[in-house]
Amino acid sequence: MDNEPIVKEYSREYQDQVIELILTIQQAEYNIPITKGDQPDLMAIEDFYQTGNGNFWVAVYNDKVIGTISLLDIGNRQVALRKMFVGSKYRGAAFNTAKMLLNHALCWAKEKSVKEVYLGTTPQFLAAHRFYEKNGFEHMNQNELPKNFPVMAVDKKFYRYGVD
Repeated sequence: MDNEPIVKEYSREYQDQVIELILTIQQAEYNIPITKGDQPDLMAIEDFYQTGNGNFWVAVYNDKVIGTISLLDIGNRQVALRKMFVGSKYRGAAFNTAKMLLNHALCWAKEKSVKEVYLGTTPQFLAAHRFYEKNGFEHMNQNELPKNFPVMAVDKKFYRYGVD
């Protein structure tokens, strides 16, 4: 039995667990009316995220996916941080899952010479806002986003992180 979560690059064996984790958090925990069909990227993670300077990772604990994070290459040495989800039992300092995932993604971005990481999030995710701010992300207005940033309909709050 593992003592702490480990971060692994996504592979297809994790697809069902990734979809289940994300939908459970979106629908059951936050009552966001979003379905698997609204997120076609989840059915094609390799093709959608694992190209260019992008990638997708899972946090695994005792062979179970407990968290996800991805970077979507949007060109110009910029990426969009997407699909950052951690199961409710694995949040906080006891497991440090979110921090491990974020550090992994930011190290990847640095290795790939990415200059900026952008993200959009929903107003409900207050703990996420605090987490991003505590980890060096700066709040920004939507009109300041790069033109190539894919704004999701539910996203109303935006952040930027300068990689260097």
